[in-house]
Amino acid sequence: MKKTPRFDGAQNYVATDDLKLAVNAALTLQRPLLIKGEPGTGKTMLAEEVAAALNMPLLQWHIKSTTKAQQGLYEYDAVSRLRDSQLGDERVRDIHNYIVKGVLWQAFTANEPVVLLIDEIDKADIEFPNDLLRELDRMEFYVYETREMVCAKHRPLVIITSNNEKELPDAFLRRCFFHYIKFPDKDTMKKIVDVHFPNLKNDLLTQALQTFFEVREVAGLKKKPSTSELIDWLKLLLAEDIPAEVLRSKDNKLAVPPLHGALLKNEQDVHLFERLVFMSRTNR
Repeated sequence: MKKTPRFDGAQNYVATDDLKLAVNAALTLQRPLLIKGEPGTGKTMLAEEVAAALNMPLLQWHIKSTTKAQQGLYEYDAVSRLRDSQLGDERVRDIHNYIVKGVLWQAFTANEPVVLLIDEIDKADIEFPNDLLRELDRMEFYVYETREMVCAKHRPLVIITSNNEKELPDAFLRRCFFHYIKFPDKDTMKKIVDVHFPNLKNDLLTQALQTFFEVREVAGLKKKPSTSELIDWLKLLLAEDIPAEVLRSKDNKLAVPPLHGALLKNEQDVHLFERLVFMSRTNR
């Protein structure tokens, strides 16, 4: 019996113990791994790093509001076939020339196990997850145009991400192993930053993290800054050579951080933050 591969973490990704357990549970159970969490907490990057760590190819299917489940299986290009028939092209004799293979077909027929990422499944229509139940469960689907059954040579590790924009059907959830990525605490966040900026001065890191978490804790923010936005902000602070002292207010009260446009992404949040800073100063 072939040994099930195990995910023990990755050099460029800080995976908590419970996240590693979740990946390995999905591998053992041979079920899709459904990952939820705030935007920017590394859900998509997880699939990339798992594939690299397990030395498996990665196939990605990024879902949009217009995406249909059938597109992941295959599409029949009837328009091209009609055009070619009008031009007298010999290709029209073989319908296989007009079958466009989707990412699931590619994953099923790969010569080695792959990691299949279905990214942001909650963006699609509510029926989208249900339309994939049979295919993800049985690892096969039927091509009506060519009258053939496509069966998986190897069961892929399916990683499905969701930003929780809409609820997923119960029947779909039953077939998945679920894990919610909690927002990193300060210690975990420091490890994440160390991966991206190993030579960052400790004084700047400490003050930047304090400012970042203070911003996140502001009540009423429409969009709290995420991990990816912290990384962008630190990159800008380094590029502009901004010292740690600039991030502090003289009286240690709330202050608008430099380059705050990397952290606050809409005008309501900027105005709210500026108002709170003004109030904190006038209430001294």
